[in-house]
Amino acid sequence: MRYLPKALVVAGLASAAVAAPLAQAAEAMPSVKLSLYSEYEYRGIGQTSERPAGQLNVDWAHSSGFYLGTFVSNIKWLKDTAEVGGFSTDAKIEWDLFGGYKFEPVKDVTVDVGYLRYEYPSSGAFNPKPNTDEIYIGAGYGPVSVKYSYATSNLFGYTDSDGSGFLEANLAVPLTEKLQLTANLGHQKIKNHDEFSYTVYKLGVAYDVGGGWGVGAYLKDTNAKSDLYTVKGKDWGRSRAVGYVSYTF
Repeated sequence: MRYLPKALVVAGLASAAVAAPLAQAAEAMPSVKLSLYSEYEYRGIGQTSERPAGQLNVDWAHSSGFYLGTFVSNIKWLKDTAEVGGFSTDAKIEWDLFGGYKFEPVKDVTVDVGYLRYEYPSSGAFNPKPNTDEIYIGAGYGPVSVKYSYATSNLFGYTDSDGSGFLEANLAVPLTEKLQLTANLGHQKIKNHDEFSYTVYKLGVAYDVGGGWGVGAYLKDTNAKSDLYTVKGKDWGRSRAVGYVSYTF
């Protein structure tokens, strides 16, 4: 072991005193991800009528387990719905806000509880509005996770639908150091609108290109009733492939 001169030791202690708040500041720095999808679909249902979507994710996580974040994407389903309903809307954006707490009650088991707000600016022409509030709880162990989301408000504009729930199971299995197999099985229950309830299935791969870049693709399908989910000739629930590229910094 080499001994440092006293002057360097003193300088090191001073640097450490400065480094502590800097480390805390670094911990508070958010993760920002930009993504381009061939289509934005959520829980198996198309949000952009088979058109591309640009998305922004900003996530902040603290070592204590608390986290906050926001998500923004272009959408088209509200515009299409309004046109079919005989009115117009300027609602072309989905803006989500979320926050929660992750912890390990036992070793290697992660529990996640939180709140998610789906906001659709300029959607005042809808009654009820599509804005939605959900609380959720999830648990994960290794490559497997499950999650239940419960709507505390009307769900995406369905009348008297508070109490709707989405139950899902997810799988993320590393195939190589950079390649991952992903799968999702979920069921959306829409309270007082059982005919619109459905199950969704997804299977895909995600690849870490490096340098913050990622690419992926997956197949999705649902058993949503075609006659209920077809708008302007587009079946939002039908089977199709979705691809994406993302950059995180």
